[in-house]
Amino acid sequence: MDKFYFLHLVSAIGIFLVFLFALFLITVKTKYRLSNWLLAFFLFTNAVDAIKFLTRDFPVNHINLEAFRWSIVYLVPASFYLYVLSVCYANFRLKPKHLLHVIPFAAYNLYLMGGIYFVDTASKIHFIKGIYKMPVTQFFYFLFEFLFQVYFIASFLVIRKSKTVYLENYTNPNVSVLNALYKITLLYYVIHFIVLIRWLVTFIYGPGELRAWIVTLDGFAFLFCTCWYLFVALNNPEFFRGVNSGLKPITEVVPKQKTSPLIIDEKNAQIELLKDFMAEKEPFLDSSLTIQDLSEQVKMPVKDLSTLINLYMDKHFFDFVNEYRIEKAMQILKDPSQKELTVLEILYQVGFNSKSSFNTSFKKYTGKTPTDFRKQAL
Repeated sequence: MDKFYFLHLVSAIGIFLVFLFALFLITVKTKYRLSNWLLAFFLFTNAVDAIKFLTRDFPVNHINLEAFRWSIVYLVPASFYLYVLSVCYANFRLKPKHLLHVIPFAAYNLYLMGGIYFVDTASKIHFIKGIYKMPVTQFFYFLFEFLFQVYFIASFLVIRKSKTVYLENYTNPNVSVLNALYKITLLYYVIHFIVLIRWLVTFIYGPGELRAWIVTLDGFAFLFCTCWYLFVALNNPEFFRGVNSGLKPITEVVPKQKTSPLIIDEKNAQIELLKDFMAEKEPFLDSSLTIQDLSEQVKMPVKDLSTLINLYMDKHFFDFVNEYRIEKAMQILKDPSQKELTVLEILYQVGFNSKSSFNTSFKKYTGKTPTDFRKQAL
């Protein structure tokens, strides 16, 4: 089997999986419909771009269609960025301003109109033969690379910010899924460099044996990336609920204050009152507790409560609440009268709604798994 047939087989499998996954995302009934549709569109654009691996020769009979396929890549980075926004922010909605992301795609098609779309076949072929040497073509290649870097760096920043905001304002977020989204972003970013190397080789050496091997590697990477993403999706069927896009990290909201003995005494008193309230009223037993909910219960403005926990106690709200949940779970696990309760029943009872989140937090806090802790305690 030569490298072309190997590339053809690998790419065909990858493209089939991507189209199948995109179809599933469009048709599945879920409250995350917008995110699913944006992801389906991103996968679809990648699959359309990957069709190039299935052709050995240029499709002379379908030049316009092939040229339009070239332009699809200008929608890839923007669609992924919008997908990340839809996952990270629960109140994200598509708006007319998002049409601005289509401008590079539209501009490239306008460029192709004069050279390919509206001319005869001979003129199309002549245009294509010299397209790599044209300054406008080189500009669009550099434009795509610039857009890719901007959109993916922006995606990394959005994920990092939303994770910080989530930990400062919510409990029980599915952080593992957010980490998976970060890894997916990183994987696509790394694989893009194979495409970049292919472009550089094409510009420097032109089509040849070296480029053919890089294209083969590119096709295999496409299949690997697709299969890995499917694996992640199957292990994380629901992405976390997202945060309100109006929320900001506490360090951006609260200006730095000079500490003084008076301020320290005041904050220490507030901390003691908060700890007493948590121990007596046990608001942490509510699995959906947010910092807004707790601020209403302790009758303290959200901003002040967030500052108290995140800055003066040097803890995320997520860790602050889960410490009380773990303490409660430890009491139950040590109680012989409640030994009939399963670990799953206990984690729900103390406010967790995820076994993996409970096990991770419990081991982080105690250094042991819940099962091992119970065995040693009883």
